[in-house]
Amino acid sequence: MEKFAVNISTVFTEFPFLERLKKARENGFSYVECQFPYDCTIEEIQRELEQNRLSLLLINLLPGNWEKGDRGIAANPRRIEEFRRSVDEAIRYANALKVTNIHCMAGIVSESDQEEANQVYIDNLLYAGSKMAAYGISLLIEPINPFDMPGYFLNDLEQAVEILKIVDLPNVKLQFDFYHIERIHGNPLSIYQKYSNLVEHVQIADHPGRHEPGTGEMNYKNILQHLKDSYKGYIGLEYNPQGRSEESFEWLKELE
Repeated sequence: MEKFAVNISTVFTEFPFLERLKKARENGFSYVECQFPYDCTIEEIQRELEQNRLSLLLINLLPGNWEKGDRGIAANPRRIEEFRRSVDEAIRYANALKVTNIHCMAGIVSESDQEEANQVYIDNLLYAGSKMAAYGISLLIEPINPFDMPGYFLNDLEQAVEILKIVDLPNVKLQFDFYHIERIHGNPLSIYQKYSNLVEHVQIADHPGRHEPGTGEMNYKNILQHLKDSYKGYIGLEYNPQGRSEESFEWLKELE
């Protein structure tokens, strides 16, 4: 399982956050990723990573107030200063925890604010990407499907590709989630092949349901074979287990 990183924000949720790191190691993982580590101190996470011999590959920027509906603030023209503070906090965590990828959520934007939001988003990516480059950190953007997250600003792959072209920083790249691309466009493998040069990190889940591979309709046998042959990075398991987390890795055994 050296290529797979289990996402402890969606898997092992039966357990407290820090305990999920131990569960990852017990289930054979050497790599983990998570969405928002900020409710724990850096020291607490460091201790668990070291004790369980784990590497943390990916975190997200702070999303704003998730409970009140925020799904990122990078495209919000009224929260630029808050966004910049979140960049500093993410860099602080990433440096201490040796994380090299940070995902930037764009946020929910109304139809009337799309044009202004686009420019604010680009400006914020330029700011964050430039600042993270000094620390060897990649800033990632990810299209999220509008069925699971209505109103999310970055909801189309072509839109993401165009923004990456405008930003034009070598450390600002694409986070390619096969589940989201399946829901947005269909044919995620052919789309991945077209844009693989822009991809820094891959995540997977099956559709429908966003559960582990093998529970839905997506052909993960082909997808994973292609990634094995062509993709040098890690594959994030950002799925919601259909049953108990520890029983959701049967599909991995078939790859061995």
